[in-house]
Amino acid sequence: MASQTGIVTDLFRQQFGVPPEGIERAPGRVNLIGEHTDYTLGFVLPIAIQLAAYAAWRRTTSGYLRVYSTSFGQQRAWPAGELAGLTSAHEWSDYVAGVAVELERAGYSVPSMDVLIHSTVPTGAGLSSSAALEISIALALLGGRVIDPVALARLARAAENDFAGMPCGIMDQFVCVFGQENAAIQIDCRSLEHEPVPLPQDAAIFAVNTMVKHELGQSAYRERVRECGEALAALGTRYPEVHSLRDATSEMVEECRAAMPANVYLRALHVTGENRRVIEFVEASRAGDLQRMGHLFYASHASLAGSYEVSCEELDFLVEEARSTSGIYGARMTGGGFGGCTVNLARPDSAEAAGARLAARYRQRYGRDPRIYTCRPSNGARNVFREQSPAAGTIKSSQSE
Repeated sequence: MASQTGIVTDLFRQQFGVPPEGIERAPGRVNLIGEHTDYTLGFVLPIAIQLAAYAAWRRTTSGYLRVYSTSFGQQRAWPAGELAGLTSAHEWSDYVAGVAVELERAGYSVPSMDVLIHSTVPTGAGLSSSAALEISIALALLGGRVIDPVALARLARAAENDFAGMPCGIMDQFVCVFGQENAAIQIDCRSLEHEPVPLPQDAAIFAVNTMVKHELGQSAYRERVRECGEALAALGTRYPEVHSLRDATSEMVEECRAAMPANVYLRALHVTGENRRVIEFVEASRAGDLQRMGHLFYASHASLAGSYEVSCEELDFLVEEARSTSGIYGARMTGGGFGGCTVNLARPDSAEAAGARLAARYRQRYGRDPRIYTCRPSNGARNVFREQSPAAGTIKSSQSE
């Protein structure tokens, strides 16, 4: 089978008539635990995965930034000298345009270029296809110029927040840059301190894609961000030292329950409990306690479905089926919710059969074929091809492939 680099090279040549000058790769991610805690500056534990977005590029003299997406079969073009003034078109190209705007603001002028985007990260699955696109595009538009990795993650997040209009936290972009083979990355979303967390060798991770994405997803996400802000305001009245929900405990939330609407109380209860579960999960992983890790998966899903109300029937079904499937330690929804994927922690010798059983049961119930993705913790974003490789990579202290 041809390598992804070879495939992307051929696709670029077919679209633009010449080979690319460089190819950048940025991975998708699966969040193991710590869901809906990043935008409240809490703790998360994602892994970068082997599915990735590739951005092939070549500088031109056309005066335009031309970008073609193989996923959508569409090309968009903007005058290279006018990128700072771009506005949202409310489509896939917003992620490209937003990154270009942020690069210009940061002092990195974007030259005229041809860029082709090819991604193996499924859209709408909760595996962060947007962050993979943002980071790969940013590296392509940099064209070999060096950028600090934290600055890169912040820049891509700003593009999604301010241009695409999604009020997400920094987790997706951060792990897309800082991912490591064979380890999850524990991230403090306030300080951005992070460290690799080795996973037990006798554990396998796979995701099951429901192949549904309910329309409520984006509006409910924004609503949850607002509700968390309400919870913070109520807590801050009694506890002035609470500057974000990550500073609060479940006991504090209980004490302030009367000052919050019922739904706001439940949102705060999830966030405080989920932050605690991240810490407990890391401890269990380091101890090799797979049973405890699995229990925390199920507890996280119960909180997301009950207190945070971001699950859906299809996700709940897959998690319940996992409970009765041999070889699975735990399962939970991953990503924003209302569809997308569950993430499953399983014995390596049972993972394939367990995934097949879940797929069969899901197909029987909903008449729809789910997708199964083996998730191997992988390295973060990097250049994978350059006509003349520079002495240093485009990301400071990055690993080369």
